[in-house]
Amino acid sequence: MKFAGEILLIMFLAIGVWVTPAIVYALDLEQAKAQGLVGEQPDGYLGVVKATPEVVALVADINKKRRAAYEDIARKNGITVEQVAVLAGEKAIARTAQGSFIRTPDGRWIRK
Repeated sequence: MKFAGEILLIMFLAIGVWVTPAIVYALDLEQAKAQGLVGEQPDGYLGVVKATPEVVALVADINKKRRAAYEDIARKNGITVEQVAVLAGEKAIARTAQGSFIRTPDGRWIRK
């Protein structure tokens, strides 16, 4: 019985080693920007440059958080969410690293 328990432990460890890289290598915002998958937009939200399910999910999550932050700022300052978003978009584009994508007002993706 002890031998069977050791085999089971080894199997669980092997599965853990095999599954862990997928978790460790989950896409984050900086990686997505560096890979040219996402970019900043004038409207203050992140945009998808090259769509994959993981990129679309990342952008949706980030934009949901941005929207909540913009609503809070707008409420505290007596301005519209759109005004906050546009200001945030200007700042995000200004802070975007050279070589990363930004969206022009006419909708084209370009490298900064």
